[in-house]
Order: sequence, then structure tokens, then C-alpha cells
Amino acid sequence: MLSEEKIFEGAEDRIERYRKGNAVITVTDSHGKPITGAHITVNQAKHDFLFGCNIFQLGRYDNDEMNRKYEEEFTNLLNYATLPFYWGSFESEKDKPNYKHLDWMAKRCQELDIKTKGHPLVWHEAVPGWVPSDMTEIEDRMRNRVSDIVSHYAGKVDIWDAINEATVSARVDNPVGKWVKKYGDDVCVGLALDWAHTANPNATLVVNDFNVSPEFEKQLERIKSAKKPFNVIGIQSHMHKANWELARAWEVCETYKRFGLPLHFTELTVLSGHLKTDDDWHKYQTDWQTTAEGEQLQLDYVQKLYRLLFSHPSVEAITWWDFMDGAWQGAPAGLVRKDLSPKPVYDRLLEMIKGEWWTSVVGNTDENGKYVFRGFCGKYNVQIRDSKESFDLSRGANNWVIKLS
Repeated sequence: MLSEEKIFEGAEDRIERYRKGNAVITVTDSHGKPITGAHITVNQAKHDFLFGCNIFQLGRYDNDEMNRKYEEEFTNLLNYATLPFYWGSFESEKDKPNYKHLDWMAKRCQELDIKTKGHPLVWHEAVPGWVPSDMTEIEDRMRNRVSDIVSHYAGKVDIWDAINEATVSARVDNPVGKWVKKYGDDVCVGLALDWAHTANPNATLVVNDFNVSPEFEKQLERIKSAKKPFNVIGIQSHMHKANWELARAWEVCETYKRFGLPLHFTELTVLSGHLKTDDDWHKYQTDWQTTAEGEQLQLDYVQKLYRLLFSHPSVEAITWWDFMDGAWQGAPAGLVRKDLSPKPVYDRLLEMIKGEWWTSVVGNTDENGKYVFRGFCGKYNVQIRDSKESFDLSRGANNWVIKLS
């Protein structure tokens, strides 16, 4: 295992290499003649890298001020959001799926320029009580659920956790768990992927699990050998009981990069209060509070973890879980507190994501009408005189031409 010292020794070089690209802006007049000495302002508008969180509380507060504050703080920091498609709440009554609020959430995220992911399509938890026990019928139900949801949201939500935690599903005594136990996790993962891909061939499909063990590796090897349509490996990292050693986090990235697919850290939890001491992942604790000491420990660890993950070439997304304290299990796991006041970790991540890892430059074109800069990959706004243009900067070479009237 690579030491923590060695990991961070090369972090800045990796960030420079894997997160940035070169751009050449050529400015001409209406006849194509280069303009010398044109003053250029270049401002990054968005990251390509997905810095995200679940956004389950969007529009859920009972007053406008809290809803506005939630949106503002989320969008100031993040560009990616996970929407809740849990079967139990989405279709609590048989044949009555609740599209209304999810439609609004997806639309609102588009208005806020936030890329969205749906979570989860198939999972052994959150199964409605009405779901049948007959294996053929439940498979038909899940196929229809996946097909309907993915096709309904095509163009609005195009990233999906197609199946969640399938390595452990067979241990659960409910209809979905029994279905996985009967047919095997490889078969069931493959079916979920096939259903989602058929419903939207352009969708990005994630196989998501917390069980980052050889069991998950073998499952991925088998579904890849079967040529099943998955695009991303999702890694959960709920650190309610203890934080991962940073060298361990790097080792996980190195282990799964061999599949040649992007890695998404899909559910990242780091607490700012006391650690969990039991194994009950369903109980809600009303008195689980954030503390000043815990917030400092959270800050110290998270800024290192984000730097580590941002520097790894295979990682393309980090999704925090949850945005504010007191959500899942009542844990003090938020980037902000229950009253939405930012914690130190929020402020530090903002400094990193929108400061240290953000590009804004000014300059003038040379004698050939060119201006050259290197910046973080993402969307850029460029202004020259009264002309405003937008461009996407990717790794490698980028050649942008602006013709002034």
C-alpha cells in the first residue's frame, strides 16, 4: 500500500495533469484577420468534474426562506445532485407512481444548471409492502418500473444507479432479496442494466456498492465479461463508524481503476459528531449532534480526502451524503448544520472547488491574434469588447475562435 506521504507528494502534479487543459483563443475581425492586443477576460463557469450531494430536501422546507437558502448554498458549491427514486416512496400505492414531485425536482435542477442522477432503480431496501412474492411477477414489476422511469426522464435525468448493493441483496428476506438469491446477483445486475439501457441507450449506468471487497470486484468482472451495459463503478463510503485511512481510499481507487471505467464516489459520509457504535442502519437518532471539535476533525479529514480523490485520474464524481445534518439516521453528516449554516468543511470545500481549482484569467492577444492559457476542465465564459462567448475546455488542446463584428 502506498504511504499517505507518497500519495500527497504527487497530488498537485496529478491535478495539473489530469484536471486541466490548454486553450488557444484566436480573435479575428469579420474578415478573418487576426486582431492584436485585444483584451480578453476568461472566467470558468462550471467544472467538468462532478462535485455533488443528494438533494432530497429540495423544495421540502415549509417556508420560502429555507428553501431559497438550501438552493443557494447547494448551487454555490455543487454542480451535481442525486434525486430519490426509492421504490417504497415513489410507488407506495400499487400502480400509483409519484412522478409529480420528482418531475419538479428534475426540472428545478435543470433551471439551476445542476446535472442529476437518479437513485436507485433496483435495490433490496425500500421495497413497498404491496410487492408480490411471485418471482415472475416481481421481475415483471421491476422491469416495468425501470423502463418507465428511465424513459420518462430521458433528457432530464440521464445518469442512474441502475442497481444498488447487489453483492449483499441475497441476504435480505424480502421479495427483491429472494429474487436475487434465486437467480444470482450477476444475472439480476445484468437484467437491471439491460432494462435501463433499453429504455435510454444514452443513459450513463452505475453499478453501486458499499462492499468494496473482492466480492464486488468479481461481480464486476463477470458482468463486464458478459458485456452488460454499465458505464461507471459506484463506490459508497459511509464513514459513520470510522474514517477510512487515506491510504486505503487511494488503494480502493487503484484497485477499481483496472476496469477502465470512471469511478464515482456515490455516497460519501464523514461525521462531525460522535461516531456510530451500533450496527442498526435504520434507526433514527434525534440527539445526534454536531460539535465544534467534531467539525474541526471533519474539516481536517475531508479536505485531504477531496484532494486525494480529485487527483486520481479515474475518479470523475464525488457525491456527499447528506447536505445538512439530521437527515439519514439523524447523523451530523452535513456540509451545513440543521439550520443550514455552513460548517467549516463547507467553507473549505468552497475555497478549493471555486478557488484553488478554478480558473479566471485576463490578458491580451499577441501579434497573431492569439491568447493562450491553461485551466481546469469545464465550461468557460470569454469576453472581448462587447462580445461574449462560451466554450468547453477539456484535457489536451482546445482551439477557440472568436470573430468580432
